[in-house]
Amino acid sequence: MRRVLRGARLFDGERMLDGHAVVVDEGRITAVVPESSAPADAQQQRLPEDALLVPGFIDAQVNGAGGVLFNETPTAEAVFAIAAAVRRSGTTGLLPTFITDDQSRMHLACDAVLEALSHPASGVLGIHLEGPFISGERPGVHDPRFIRAPDSRDLELLVALPERLASKKARMVLTLAPERVDDAFIKRLAAAGAVLSAGHTAASYERTGEAMAAGVRGFTHMFNAMPPAQNRQPGVGVAALMSTEAWCGVIVDGIHVHPAMLRMLLKIKPRGKVFLVTDAMPPVGTQASSFTLYGHTILRRDGRLVTENGTLAGADIDMATAVRNCVHLLELPLEESLRMASLYPASYLGLDDQVGRVAPGYRADLTLLRSDLSVLATWVGGQELWN
Repeated sequence: MRRVLRGARLFDGERMLDGHAVVVDEGRITAVVPESSAPADAQQQRLPEDALLVPGFIDAQVNGAGGVLFNETPTAEAVFAIAAAVRRSGTTGLLPTFITDDQSRMHLACDAVLEALSHPASGVLGIHLEGPFISGERPGVHDPRFIRAPDSRDLELLVALPERLASKKARMVLTLAPERVDDAFIKRLAAAGAVLSAGHTAASYERTGEAMAAGVRGFTHMFNAMPPAQNRQPGVGVAALMSTEAWCGVIVDGIHVHPAMLRMLLKIKPRGKVFLVTDAMPPVGTQASSFTLYGHTILRRDGRLVTENGTLAGADIDMATAVRNCVHLLELPLEESLRMASLYPASYLGLDDQVGRVAPGYRADLTLLRSDLSVLATWVGGQELWN
């Protein structure tokens, strides 16, 4: 059924529009027109005049939410539960993220996402495999028992999966440490369509440059699980800063990275190459005070998720909060903050012809914000799934 969303101010991904309506049909946006030109024979949905309709947020790194951890339950049902939980904070597209674990469970996680993609309006845009080919020097909270070099079974899965996902307009992101794999591995996966990201790495500046030349195109939770730059060892972080092509995902919670570092990153990188991720864990969207990871208790304390020895274990933040932090903590324009949550991650994933804008031909993934940037409603594929 054709529907007209009208009444609210509109951000289309590039500019603010007043007095415009969005026409949705069969899950797609068919027109963005002045309200006076909106089709009168379509179903009319009046939105609050003080609200802002924006492209739905896209989160490329979601470990869990709503009390569910993908690693703990690598099933389609878990994916749906996580997607439903983050939808309340404006995320209409996500990559469920499976961190370093047993090989057989990694296969289960991939199958779960493929199953979830067969359901319309799931909000799933693919899968993020964060590890297991990472550095034992920079594991973060990843279990060292499962860190490994890729074998033939890994290669078989990782070469075939991107094509299977692409047929469903979805992507596979693989976070790896460049020093743990060779260029032939990187080139083969990049050619297969994988989105390769450097993270949990102690790679040198030179090795990182070689990996980018071979096909690495992004950096996972920039500055975290990476060595600091030194005068004679600039390292992976400086390689990321110096590249005009590479994308950087950032956690803007004021905890994982000092705001001054993020402001520096945004000044150095070309516009559009820095995007928001949450790295969310099960407590997000709940009142829980702890959760279990690898059989160990992770504590929720003062906005942090930490092991008993104080190691950060993911983040306690949602995408709407990250947008607000960009505006208030980093003092970015609202339009740029919204692009960092929608258009830029869509570009990173190569899905910016499908999602990330409010424009004809795009999927009707939309988020409605109050004036304080809290979330009023979300639509996924034209379906209003949370209000």
